Order: sequence, then structure tokens, then C-alpha cells
Amino acid sequence: MATATPALQTTCCIVGGGPAGMMLGYLLARDGHHVTVLEKHKDFFRDFRGDTIHPSTLELMYELGILDAFLALPHQQISAFTLAIGGEYFPIADLTHLPTHSKFVALMPQWDFLNFLASQAAKFPTFHLLMEHEVTDLIENDSHCVIGVRANTPSGPTEIHATLVVGCDGRHSISRAASGLPLHETGVPIDVLWFRLRRDETDPSNVLGNANYGTFAVLIPRDDYFQCAFLIAKDSFTTSIQPAGLPAFRACIARLVPSLADRVDEVTDWDQVKLLSVQINRLTRWHRPGLLCIGDAAHAMSPVGGIGINLAIQDAVAAARILSPVLSTSIVTELTLERIQHRRELPTRITQSFQAIVHGFLSKTLGDPAPIKPPPILRILSPHPFFRRLLARFIGMGVRPEHIQPH
Repeated sequence: MATATPALQTTCCIVGGGPAGMMLGYLLARDGHHVTVLEKHKDFFRDFRGDTIHPSTLELMYELGILDAFLALPHQQISAFTLAIGGEYFPIADLTHLPTHSKFVALMPQWDFLNFLASQAAKFPTFHLLMEHEVTDLIENDSHCVIGVRANTPSGPTEIHATLVVGCDGRHSISRAASGLPLHETGVPIDVLWFRLRRDETDPSNVLGNANYGTFAVLIPRDDYFQCAFLIAKDSFTTSIQPAGLPAFRACIARLVPSLADRVDEVTDWDQVKLLSVQINRLTRWHRPGLLCIGDAAHAMSPVGGIGINLAIQDAVAAARILSPVLSTSIVTELTLERIQHRRELPTRITQSFQAIVHGFLSKTLGDPAPIKPPPILRILSPHPFFRRLLARFIGMGVRPEHIQPH
């Protein structure tokens, strides 16, 4: 039986080694603060995680002086997006005019992105990444102020005490659940099925969305495969999709995207298909004494637009900028934590409202087997460069993009 290990002490304990947690840990360690990031898995390898690194995040890499090293890793680039609706093609976003050094979305497995951030952060002596440390609860003092976390490790249970705990542990956040912070849920009419299909060199790389016959799919191009996101009605996977059988599922994909008909048989088992239960929610209060939640722990995002990762990273940059001066004094007040929420809540609300609007459109198209007619507004707007640049700025830069303060 595993025995308890001695408690650790740190200035900032970050729960979760995802994009928000790793970026926040990197930035605080860069400022000289003692940071401990706890990741419950033994590595970052998790398939079907978001892997779109948007221009806003790439600009942060440039400001940190690590962009060239990052782009030296294997990746793909997309500088324009096109939608295929009812067999017609509509350009919707052109990133080549963005006011950034990288005018494209970089496609890279998230584990490569996280390993890169970890390697950069490890250059700072005050940064500590502890893998296989699964947080199970918060530690509070007699005044109900959070002063640390309890975690299970391969060596047994342990405690990490800290001036501040930051929950970055995603949409199923343990730190959020243990905090009792109030959560506002937004109804979502869709779920997503993730799977892979072979990609050939002749396949287009910028036709991401495909809608027709009551179905919608997103094809994210990787080096030799597509990471496919197939949208379905909420909770319909086990009630109608699976019972209809794999042949029907493959036929549905081939009908929607005829160019994939010669490879849909690569899906031979439901184990190759991963269900993402889509959520949109946000904490109405992101903090309590000694605890702050950011990223998906504060606001779970839909995969629409691939925005969630980049919004989480923007949270981390804002949090680091506001926290760094006060962490030096070991006094982090609720007013300081409120400033972080105030800074990042408006971008969150606007982005989630946009995603809800898209969900409304998608829910009207799902399930109707008739050929879809492209919306008239899309016919009007798509030819105009201003529209494509405006949407590119929203997707690529987000609302209120953050920047790195120079040292």
C-alpha cells in the first residue's frame, strides 16, 4: 500500500498541464516565480485533442522569442478557410492580412505543442512539472482560503501547499468541482465524433467544413491523414448512430464528402471513433480566496472555430501579467483575481455567443436528408474581401488578444 509522501511548498500550484497551465507556468517561471505544474497523466499524448495553433498564439511565441524554434517542429499551415455547402464552395476567411508575423493557423498535435512549452519552461530553475500527479481535492485553512491541493502520485498521496492554486484542468476540472464555484450552462444541440482517414497529396487543404444531406463534417489536414470531426445531434451516438451500424456511418461520410469514398472503409471498428460531448459553460465567478480558474476550467468551449485552446492561452497571458507583481509579495487578494476575470470574461462571452449562433445553424441542418441550400447571406458576403478578413481576424486573433510584456 502506497504511503503518504512529504508535502511540497511552492508559490503557485497549477493544476493541469494543458495549454493554459503550461503557458501560465512558463510565463511565471520566466518572471522568477516558483511554479509547480501538476499533470495527472504520465505524458501529454492524448489523441483527438485540439491541435489548431492560431495566429494570436503564434504572435505570443514571437514576442517570447521562441517562434522559429516552434515552427521548426513538424506542422502544417492554413492561411485561408473554405466551406463546402450543398456542393458549392464559399471562401470565408483569409488570414494573409492579419497584423501578425505568422499569417496562418499552424496544425500540430497538441502533445508536441505541450512538450515544446515544457522544454522551454524547463530552462527556468523555478519551474517544476510533476507528471502522474492527479489532484483529488483542495486544501483549505480555517478561514476557507485555499492553501494547496491533495494529489495521488505513483509514490502515494501527497500535498502541495501554495500561495495560489490555479485550476487549469479542463472541462472536467477537479479543482473547479471542489471549489463550489457557480457554473452557468448553455444548452448545446450537437456532439462530435472524431476519427481519422487517410489524406492524399491531391486533397484540398483549406476546405475545412462540409455540409449537406443533414450532415456536417470538418476535415483538419495533417501530414498524411485528416483528423475528421463529424457533427451529430446531441446524445444521438448511442441511440441512433451506433445502432444503424458502421456501414451506414461510412456511407454517410462518403455521401457528404465524395472524395473520401475510397477510404471510408478504413473505419473498421467503433473503437476508432471517439465521442466528444460538446459543452458550452462558464463560471459566473472564476475565483475564491487562494484559487483561480482559467481556460476550460473557467469556460468550456465548443470545438467550433478551434478557438478554445487559443482563448485558454490568452487567459494564461493575462493572468501572468496581473499575478506576477503580487506573487513577489506572496499576497494575492480577491481583488487581484477579480481583475483577471474582468479582463477575460468579455472575450469569453462574445466567443461563446458566436459559437451558440453557429450551433443554432448547425442544429437546423442536422438530420434533414435533403440537399442543403447555402444561406443567401453567405452568397452575398463570401465574395467580399472585407468579410473574409473580418472573420479571419475574429478566428485568428480573437477578442481582446493579449501580449507578452518585454523584460
